Amino acid sequence: MNRFAALADPTRRHIVELLGSGEQAAGAIVANFSMSAPAVSQHLKTLREAGLVRVRVDGQRRLYSLDPDGFAEMEAWFKKMRRFWSGRLDALERELKKGEKK
Repeated sequence: MNRFAALADPTRRHIVELLGSGEQAAGAIVANFSMSAPAVSQHLKTLREAGLVRVRVDGQRRLYSLDPDGFAEMEAWFKKMRRFWSGRLDALERELKKGEKK
C-alpha cells in the first residue's frame, strides 16, 4: 500500500499523530482506541508496510515510532506539487484580475 493510501484511514492518521509525540509501546497505542488489539495491530502493520512507521522489539514489547524516511519522501512530493501548482495558480490569479479590470 502506498503512503497516501495508508493515511486515508482516520485510525491510521490518529496513530501517526500519536507517534508524533515519540515512540510508544503497542499497548499504549491500543489504549487510545475502542477496538481490539489485533485490529490496531493490523493498522500498525499497514503503516509499517507503507514505510511510515518503524517497530523495534524490546524484550516482550513492540515499540513503534514514525519513520522519517517515509515522511521525507512525501514532503518531497508535496514540494514538487507546490511548485507545479504555484505557477498555475499565479497565472489564474492574473487572468482573474484582468477580468475584474474590464
